This record gives sequence, structure tokens and C-alpha cells, in this order.
Amino acid sequence: MSDREQEGSAGVSRREFLKISGIAAASMPLIAGPAVLKVAGEDVAIHGPDKTPITLNVNGKNYSAQIEPRVTLLDALRQDFEITGPKRVCDRGACGACTVLMDSKAVYSCSVLAIEAQDKPIVTVEGLMQGEQLHPVQAAFVENDAQQCGFCTPGFVVATKAFLDKHPHPTPEQVHRGLGGNFCRCETYDGIRKVVSQLGKA
Repeated sequence: MSDREQEGSAGVSRREFLKISGIAAASMPLIAGPAVLKVAGEDVAIHGPDKTPITLNVNGKNYSAQIEPRVTLLDALRQDFEITGPKRVCDRGACGACTVLMDSKAVYSCSVLAIEAQDKPIVTVEGLMQGEQLHPVQAAFVENDAQQCGFCTPGFVVATKAFLDKHPHPTPEQVHRGLGGNFCRCETYDGIRKVVSQLGKA
């Protein structure tokens, strides 16, 4: 059936219908509905898709920026706040190169949304130092030659610090399981085991 025949039978041609639909779609907001939802009887604000203001406490200092809700903590740290200790490697929570401490727990910063990390103290490898003095874990990595290219080292240092806080005198099995979430392509695992052994006996 031609457009002219459709217009006669339905009152609107297919071409006109598509034009009207396009105008209607273009005039609709990206997100329809309220800015607040009721969840379990409480108001919950909807964020996005536009940038929203957030503040993160990183290494004892507050950082503020306008960030899209989909941005990960890793991207916020590196791109918005220029804190580059956490490294991007797998970007899927598998290698541990982006490990940071959040609420004193080791987390993959590539798997945490920046907006969810608000109100939680975050410590990166840069925050372990006291002025110019290396943290004992950092110093032990140097002493035991536990790095080669160094790309995975910041994540390993942070993960090791969190592990030793929880297991100050670990067994070999605890070391194997506790640091199993971090990977090193240069295979410096022997040096890292020496770090844990040295500090675990201190």
C-alpha cells in the first residue's frame, strides 16, 4: 500500500508518522521520571546520566570533582585527581594492580564506583609514606628486590600492607591465599614472599 493510500485509510501516512515519532523522541528527556525513588519507604536520589558532584577522602585529603556516576574509583583517582599509584591493567578486577585501601580493606579500585567510595577513607600507595620515609612494606620491597618493571608493585604493596594488618604472623598457606588476588608478569613472587616473611617475623 502506498503512502497516499495509507493516508486515506488511516489518516496519517507512514512518512508523516515517522516524522512525528522522530520529533517526539527528540523532545523527550534522556531519563523520564522523578529524580527521587522510594526504596523500602525511603527516598533515594537518582544520579545520572549527567555529572554529579562528589568528594573523596584520599590519603587524608579531600578531593572534589564533577564526575559521571559510571566512573570507577580508579578512573577518578588517575584522571580527575592525578593520583597515579593505582595502575590500570586488566580493568576487570582480576590482576590487583589497581589495589587501594578503602575503609582499611584492600579493594580493586577498577571495580568500585567513585560515587560509592564517598565517606570512606581511601589510601593509595602514595599515602603509605610518612613524608619522605617509606612505609616498612615499601622499604622491604626495595630490600628484597621484590619488583622488576614495577607496574604491579603499587598494588602488591597495598595488598601486602592490608594482608599483614590482618595476619601479622602469617603461615605460608595464608600468604598464598591472602595475596592470590595480585599478579606479577615479571614473576617476582619469591621476593614478595621474602617481604612477607621478613615483616611477619618482626
